[in-house]
Amino acid sequence: MSNGKTELLSPTPAGIACAAGLLSDGQLVGLPTETVYGLAGDATSDMACARIFEAKGRPRFNPLIVHLPSLDAVERIAILNDTARALAATFWPGPLTMVLPLRDGHGLSPLVTAGLETVAIRLPAHPLMRAVLDAFGGPIAAPSANPSGRISPTTAAHVLAGLDGRIAAVLDGGPCGVGLESTILAPSGSGTRLLREGGLPREAIEPLTGALISDTTPGKVQAPGQLSSHYAPQTPVLLNSRLTDPNAIHVSFGPGDADLSLSSSGDLIEAAAHLFSTLHAADALARARKAAAIHIAPIPDHGLGRAINDRLARAAAPR
Repeated sequence: MSNGKTELLSPTPAGIACAAGLLSDGQLVGLPTETVYGLAGDATSDMACARIFEAKGRPRFNPLIVHLPSLDAVERIAILNDTARALAATFWPGPLTMVLPLRDGHGLSPLVTAGLETVAIRLPAHPLMRAVLDAFGGPIAAPSANPSGRISPTTAAHVLAGLDGRIAAVLDGGPCGVGLESTILAPSGSGTRLLREGGLPREAIEPLTGALISDTTPGKVQAPGQLSSHYAPQTPVLLNSRLTDPNAIHVSFGPGDADLSLSSSGDLIEAAAHLFSTLHAADALARARKAAAIHIAPIPDHGLGRAINDRLARAAAPR
């Protein structure tokens, strides 16, 4: 837990060095990635990982994603099969996380894996995150930098709104380009399971893996983002709405009048990038107007639309 206000770091060599130094001291730092901002801590430190759970109010059975700079670094802590190697060669660095068997002597805190024999790993593409990884020199655990179950942050301001005073610093990298968390896959000899829809659509993946086996809400949480209620505003959310209720905040997709729009042109890439910032804005507007609910128009369920609908379904789930 940080004492006092959270420091906002500039995207400069000094800011990068400060972020790496705080991580080395066991502190938590909000870091930008191409997907969403991550709440970063030393993945080898039990204390740092415990602080992540404390800051987020995160259930202990929900594992953390480990961020690494290179495939060589991955090989030191996890075992990759041929499918995993093909996926890594094609999509890393980028918005793909793979759940892989742990290697003996991996050195990670057991809090990272939530007691599982596997670890979720990603090579991020964001240049600031990569610079911090290089400066820090070790694996970084980084779930989304928001209170657990709430809307994921795509700007430094979102991080501060949820975690100011709970973490040491935020490195301001501007808005996240992808705006959705990473897709999570578990490649195995019996096929590749899709554990979370995300910023890499299955249409891009299946030419390498064959048909994915969807396993996004299993009985036991195997990867981040699988809780049925997640990404939730404080205001109740209704999906597939015709946007006619005068007592609700209306969020459209495509042309039409509404309080807010995910994409006025009906572009799924734009909608994905704007999803969490729009949910933040809709929640604030609902509180200001004392609106009873947030109503969201239907989103096409293909490509990135599947990941958007997955996040919205979890945001609208009973809690």
